[in-house]
Amino acid sequence: MNTLPQPLRIFPKKIEAACYNRARLALLRLGDPLRVTLQKHRGLDVILSNVNWLCVDRFAEDQVILAWCDFKIHARSNLHRPVATNLWLFHSCSGLIMGSALEDLHQSLDEIVIHKSKV
Repeated sequence: MNTLPQPLRIFPKKIEAACYNRARLALLRLGDPLRVTLQKHRGLDVILSNVNWLCVDRFAEDQVILAWCDFKIHARSNLHRPVATNLWLFHSCSGLIMGSALEDLHQSLDEIVIHKSKV
């Protein structure tokens, strides 16, 4: 997905360093882009790339629900500090899952990276 539709809202947010670092590690180990199925959100996947993370509805032809964009990582020297980003909302109900989807992503990434490293 090269171009995103116009978002309904954009919020400045921070992603915990552990989640961001886990995603970067997964991208380095498994390739870019990387599609992750969310375990607690039926029908939702997150497509990770170095540019943005897209939460899509796989039952609706990968319609974008929300996206984390514009990661503020330039000259990042503190790997333990949260990463500033912008959260783009594309669906009228996406605000209801923006926090839980990120937590679900973090847990799913833990399982992927741990499982792949044991193989």
